[in-house]
Amino acid sequence: MFNPFEQKPILLGDALMDWKTIYPKPYDKNEADPYTKIRIILMNGIEVEAAIFSHQFHRNCNNNDLRRELALTRRIEQQQQKRINWLSPVGETPLETTIGYEHVAVDLTAWLAQNEPDPYVKATLDFALLEDFDHLYRYANLLDLDKNIPAQKIVKEYVEITPGRPTIAEHRHPYDNVRNFVNFKTADIRTKLNILIITAGEQQTMNFYMNVGPTYYNDLGRQLYQEIAMIEEQHVSQYGSLLDPNCTWLENLLLHEYMECYLYYSFYQDEMDPHIRQIWEMHLQQEIAHLHRAKDLLLRYENKDWQQVIPGGTFPKLLQFHDTKDYVRRILGEQVELTADGEALADVNSLPDNHRFFWYQQKVNHDVNAVPSHAVIAGHQQKAGMDYRFEVMPNAVAALRDRQKDNVTLARTKQKQFATV
Repeated sequence: MFNPFEQKPILLGDALMDWKTIYPKPYDKNEADPYTKIRIILMNGIEVEAAIFSHQFHRNCNNNDLRRELALTRRIEQQQQKRINWLSPVGETPLETTIGYEHVAVDLTAWLAQNEPDPYVKATLDFALLEDFDHLYRYANLLDLDKNIPAQKIVKEYVEITPGRPTIAEHRHPYDNVRNFVNFKTADIRTKLNILIITAGEQQTMNFYMNVGPTYYNDLGRQLYQEIAMIEEQHVSQYGSLLDPNCTWLENLLLHEYMECYLYYSFYQDEMDPHIRQIWEMHLQQEIAHLHRAKDLLLRYENKDWQQVIPGGTFPKLLQFHDTKDYVRRILGEQVELTADGEALADVNSLPDNHRFFWYQQKVNHDVNAVPSHAVIAGHQQKAGMDYRFEVMPNAVAALRDRQKDNVTLARTKQKQFATV
């Protein structure tokens, strides 16, 4: 298996790109494979995380020599981010791109959960999976309502479009978005990678929605983006709290660069589009150079060998996007009524009546008809007589099968009502 620490790095100066290289040929939104699109969306988020992390490190560092090192690698990361993000074609609307963002969230989270050795981290992934799955359904209904475009044209039937844990039920008190952190000194490298990847991916989704949302052309769409952006804030809080706060800045830098190498190598192996595959290959070489510089900085400033942070260095099982319909369906059937209770997860029906979850729900959702995620479905049902879905079989939860009435009580009130097929 591939070990980036054993590769000979290129010179960092050779990793800088000219304008012709940075501005790529975009993909064809009608012809590109959905997995190509979601690799692009994820790697954009990974590079945004790299830049944000580097800026925060820079602002918390009092050594200008080290800050200059960060500035050089950050410039290359920023060039990579621009190159990847500009692969999106001119004719692709923000809402069409949003369908891709939620497709990433579903299939990425499901893959990570299926390949997560830590039960606590896996439970956290499964929990948010059902929420992003529902977001895909809500945005798909907005797309069909406003533009008469079926979202399955975009996802090409790779993922089902049907209700998950209803978005209205996802609004929780901020105290319940905090999870226990994982000890990275003893954690499996798979766990470290999974947490870093999902935190970066969800952070980019949060950033995208809170920036593109106000530009939507009607109030209902603007409101839906606003609501779901708030849920993404919750997701970033819960995933970010899994990261080990005891890692030093330089240990985190090494982990970030290793994660980028891992993802570029994974996607280089899987990519079918030769133009995009060449980009993944080039960026991999750049990231190997970043990784080697990070290990040198760790040794110079903290007198630590890289193997103290990433023992061995060989990549674990590569990330490979594939059909996760059966897994998502199973988790939906088993866990739809879960909510958070402090650092733990609990069935909403088991919470005491005075739990802060119900207090918070009353504060933000006291007028159900004003909740945008519900209003979008109600609007589609009023116009078309039913909601928009793409299902391979009826929803795994009986209470979510009615296509003429949006369920606004499941998972947010104490009335056991779901049954799986």
